[in-house]
Amino acid sequence: MTGRSSAAAGLPLAVGLALWGGLLAAAPFLAGALAVTQHEGDALHLADLVLRMAEKGQMPHRDFMTPLGIAGLWPIAAFVQAGLGLGHAFLAAQAAVAAVLFLPILRAAQSRLPGGLAWIFGAYVLGMVLALIHGETQPLFSVSMHYNRWAWAMAYVAVVLAVLEPLGPRRPRLDGALIGVLMAGLGLVKVTYVVALAPALVVALLARRDLRTLGVAVLSGLLVLAAVTALLGPGFWGGYLRDLLTVAGSTTRAAPGDSLAAVLAAPKHVAATLVALMTVIFLRQSGRGAEGLALLWLVPAFAYVTYQNFGNDPQWLVLVGLIALALRPERRVDNGLGWPLREALLATGVAALALATGPMVNLVTSPLRHAFAETEAMVPLLSARPQDADLRVLAPRVYRAQQRLAADGPGQPFAAYATRGESAATPGRPAVLNGETLPACELLKGYDAWFETVAADLLRAGHARSRVLVADLFSSLWLFGPFEPVRGAAPWYYGGTPGIEAADHVLVPLCPTGETRRDEIVKAIAEAGWRLIEEHRTATYILLRPERP
Repeated sequence: MTGRSSAAAGLPLAVGLALWGGLLAAAPFLAGALAVTQHEGDALHLADLVLRMAEKGQMPHRDFMTPLGIAGLWPIAAFVQAGLGLGHAFLAAQAAVAAVLFLPILRAAQSRLPGGLAWIFGAYVLGMVLALIHGETQPLFSVSMHYNRWAWAMAYVAVVLAVLEPLGPRRPRLDGALIGVLMAGLGLVKVTYVVALAPALVVALLARRDLRTLGVAVLSGLLVLAAVTALLGPGFWGGYLRDLLTVAGSTTRAAPGDSLAAVLAAPKHVAATLVALMTVIFLRQSGRGAEGLALLWLVPAFAYVTYQNFGNDPQWLVLVGLIALALRPERRVDNGLGWPLREALLATGVAALALATGPMVNLVTSPLRHAFAETEAMVPLLSARPQDADLRVLAPRVYRAQQRLAADGPGQPFAAYATRGESAATPGRPAVLNGETLPACELLKGYDAWFETVAADLLRAGHARSRVLVADLFSSLWLFGPFEPVRGAAPWYYGGTPGIEAADHVLVPLCPTGETRRDEIVKAIAEAGWRLIEEHRTATYILLRPERP
């Protein structure tokens, strides 16, 4: 096929994917605001991160603690700085990321996948970038873990370019540059993906004897990292590493779901694992040794990334299915059992796509469903910020306060069973603050009710413009009143005492959104030698002044 005819053959794909991406990017704006019907706490977390950057000029890993990379936050912050409300800034950032990734997606689809597979690949990867749900099968809307979707999209492109031989002539400079830039981008979004996938991609390129592509990939990735270092300074990487190590050592957030063994072999995951391993076997039996070896390395990499992502959705299934279907032998080839491998790979490819159908459909249809969301009946998540009223939530989820109170504490009817109910996960050792045992209570719903109540109390007590460190999972109080964000604090708590040195006050909730996090913070502050002097108390919280050790 000549270059001209190849370009002509790819034109319908380019136009079709552009129209599809444009539809998914534009549809959510029709609702007039961004609707969040799930994971409001994650939305608060994202708001805290982005608005610290956009309004306070703060930088992740330097001014606040987070394991998330700057590339997952900066696009949203940039649109906030341009004047958009937080909800529309999120939608615009997704569209911008899809536009940046469009040509790499198109290159991977056109050069590696034949016919309809290229369409499925391109449509799904664009859908991941522009989705308004993290996955699973509940038809809701959430901004939670948007960075995982962006990372999976980049990973899809890099894996396809590295593992599959081009359908036409090799273009090692282009493909190597794309792989290197995408891997560097992954490191700036969520480093887990790089740690897991990089060895497998190196093995894939070595197995294909594509050393030029590998060399260009390494060089281009290093150039991107050098540019980031020149822009943000070498201290950026030290802070990033420090935050990552803190999370890795966290007792409460090192992994947010199933264990790694369960991700591989639990009943809900074992079918996906078996499909992937059978695909490896059939590829090698059909003479695709390099691709089979690469996929063998990718299976544990995919499992590790899935293990680290909340919900443990095997988002890699579509990719495995497309690889299986793309690499079917053109002529009949049987294995030692007499099975025709063309049909065997068809079976594993279809099985992978079938297993992925629920989350896949939920992802790609979410922007279209959002166009019909009734946002006028919802309420702003950030009630004290009219400029961000375009981020809207369901009122019962943020104003109907629901608490979970342990019934086996001192003086409770089931106190005799307290020690028998202890486990490694819930050791039954509540925190003690200045000699007082804190209540075993947790706020399940009603985040806005809690923050608005506390903010009003603090204003009446004369603490406007104070830097208040909240000893809880979230430290988003500054978004609900005239307070300052605490420099060095963690918008989502992972461990240690981040922000204590810059705090004017420490606020300890009596019924926090994360009981284990509150208790861990109180204990960590005490172990670090800080004294907490009580200043003010309500039925909701205790306000204290920290004194240096």
